[in-house]
Amino acid sequence: MLDLGKLAEIEKAYEELTAQISSPEVISDIKTYTKLMKQHRSLGEIVEKYREVKKIREDLASAKSLLEEAEDEELRQLANAEIRELEERLPKAEEELKILLLPKDPNDEKNVILEVRAGTGGEEAALFAAEILRMYARYAEKQGWKFEIMDISETGLGGVKEAIAVIEGDRVYSKLRYESGVHRVQRVPQTEASGRIHTSAVTVAVLPEAEEVEVQIDPKDLRIDTFCSSGHGGQSVNTTYSAVRITHIPTGIVVSMQDERSQIKNREKAMRVLRARLQELEERKRHEAISAERRAQVGSGDRSEKIRTYNFKENRVTDHRIGLTVYQLDAVMDGELDEFINALTTHYQAEKLKSESVIA
Repeated sequence: MLDLGKLAEIEKAYEELTAQISSPEVISDIKTYTKLMKQHRSLGEIVEKYREVKKIREDLASAKSLLEEAEDEELRQLANAEIRELEERLPKAEEELKILLLPKDPNDEKNVILEVRAGTGGEEAALFAAEILRMYARYAEKQGWKFEIMDISETGLGGVKEAIAVIEGDRVYSKLRYESGVHRVQRVPQTEASGRIHTSAVTVAVLPEAEEVEVQIDPKDLRIDTFCSSGHGGQSVNTTYSAVRITHIPTGIVVSMQDERSQIKNREKAMRVLRARLQELEERKRHEAISAERRAQVGSGDRSEKIRTYNFKENRVTDHRIGLTVYQLDAVMDGELDEFINALTTHYQAEKLKSESVIA
């Protein structure tokens, strides 16, 4: 059962926030305004659904009262029809409200660091990595997000050995969080003369971008090396030592960045990636402390897990975690990912509902 008293308190807090963000003092303070607007939007989804549930319940009570009091047969039939419709709508609306009341992941609102790497399959894997990178770039474009390549290592045939991008926008991590893992491709490679279907793999990591205040890095723990940027085959692109390699000595994590001609800019980008990787490392340690049963319920999010297969011959994409198959591979590769992302979100929310306590 939902505690409507508790929900009424949330509605009151939402109305107070609405008044607060309209005040000149808050509007003039961009940092406070942005923070309160995020809270307002988050509470707004709950309040809107709560008001819908409340209205359905009120209408249902009125229809039942009318049925009891009505003497006219036609009026009774209308009341019965309305009761049936409202009784169908109510459980769905209540379930949606319960999902909105689940504890929010603090990373949901964050931008992400996207890492795409060619796995098994040689040049074919690198070519597919380039297509996967484009797929996410197209999806970001459709969402109105900013997609920026931070660093990329390409092959002579147009493939990608490794690429790091930052995606900035509204609730980026909340949508892309389930994309981490192994993406497998089955097709006849461009480099294959005999026409045999090969299986190659690409690994994707989606890391929530960490703020400086969230991940404290002691400068003494860093070794910073500079070198000349290099292109295909290792030839020097410029003669200045603009490329940066940062090693986090306690963990052994190494981040190299050479996309910019400025050493300072490359260092800033490398630090953004390092913070995200260190935060992921800490979160992985926390997940490992959770019981195996709980981990199975919410999904491991392990990037070594095979999550999706792209079969070009059959124009098929299959997500192995939820058993969803779509026969529109060309559209998916062009960034039409909503069907998978929405289905995955619904699936994991349902799993959370089984294991988390909601307002009751």
